Amino acid sequence: MSICGLDFGTSNTTLGTIERAAPVLATLEAAQTAIPSAIFYEADSGVRIGRRAVEAYVEGVPGRLLRSLKSVLGTSLIDETTRLGRARVSFRDVIAYYLGAVKRRAEQATGRQLRNVVHGRPVHFVDNAPDADRKAEETLRTIAQGIGFEDVTFQFEPIAAALDYERQIASEEVALIADIGGGTSDFSIVRLGPQRHGKPDRAADILANDGVRVGGTDFDRQLSLGVVMPLFGFGSAMKRPGLDVPSSYFHDLATWSNINRMYEPRVLADIRQVRQEAAEPELLDRLMRVVHEQRGHTLAMEVEDAKIALSEQRRSEIPLEWVAPGLSAAIGRPDLVSHTKQLADRISARIKNCLVQAGLTADDIDSVFLTGGSVKLAHVHTAITKAVPSARIVEGDIFGAVGKGLTLEALRRYGPSS
Repeated sequence: MSICGLDFGTSNTTLGTIERAAPVLATLEAAQTAIPSAIFYEADSGVRIGRRAVEAYVEGVPGRLLRSLKSVLGTSLIDETTRLGRARVSFRDVIAYYLGAVKRRAEQATGRQLRNVVHGRPVHFVDNAPDADRKAEETLRTIAQGIGFEDVTFQFEPIAAALDYERQIASEEVALIADIGGGTSDFSIVRLGPQRHGKPDRAADILANDGVRVGGTDFDRQLSLGVVMPLFGFGSAMKRPGLDVPSSYFHDLATWSNINRMYEPRVLADIRQVRQEAAEPELLDRLMRVVHEQRGHTLAMEVEDAKIALSEQRRSEIPLEWVAPGLSAAIGRPDLVSHTKQLADRISARIKNCLVQAGLTADDIDSVFLTGGSVKLAHVHTAITKAVPSARIVEGDIFGAVGKGLTLEALRRYGPSS
């Protein structure tokens, strides 16, 4: 069959096809079905994606790394370009190259040409901005058509996860689907059951959809600003009383989709000027080293690794010896909670909105199906379960549930003869 489900995520991407009437995720990289949403442009014009892109950056290969590609959809960045050596490339073309490579790999792995796709999308690409939201979907549709898909339709990612979850239940229930990804947190309340699975129209089973632009990269940013960036001058004083070092550098450096802005030639010159008027110039020296060596992604990766480690242990250490001898940042779970509590609260508030939209109370929810990498964060997990305390908690395939559900939706929309 020429149909597929494509889950282009902020952190990872999967693509599913149908094998013997069941969804199967295609192998996209080194026997793995989930591939990091990353691309590396080598200085000599070579391009790598996924794990090889991250490895090239870590190994010091000359070039430019881009991650969290999906984050630019619905923002002004999608119409901007980024410098790659002497040339500039639009973010549209960056996303198109990445998704085109994913499509080709899936076609090679499955031995078939993929023409029809159900593309995943968050409930809201952008909060409280319907025009930007529509533009984001249309941009993704145009890109998908440009890389060779003939028919492109969309499904909300939590609805897709619900379709995957429905395959494992034996009786009817009302489920809250919580998909906490790298860029957004999305929720659906859905009636599910074996008898409903084959219905041609499931619109009446979808009781509510809502979402918020809060995801794993936001937790990374807040943790970085709270614990790491002060070591580089964030929040430090200028010599002139009442002034702090400009904060924009640190916000860009802590935001995955903005890091490459720091590598524009004028930025280093600006920081040198700020250093001359800074009360603690040695902190700005550290910042200049990161920018000069284009190691902003290294910082972001180390913060991300520390965050992930805190889901299993109470403390983590970020080694910063490469910046200055003896420099490191110790992060405890309480640090993660204190710096990101507002994010977890926003996630919890959206669940309450979803319940209101569905006309239900928390006690009406039979189960909560969790997917997306950020559900592993203890305080995020708690924020979700506290909102529906009597529901049964089910942890799904963290990186695969949405892709499989999108593939099931593709089978329903396009049919087995496609």
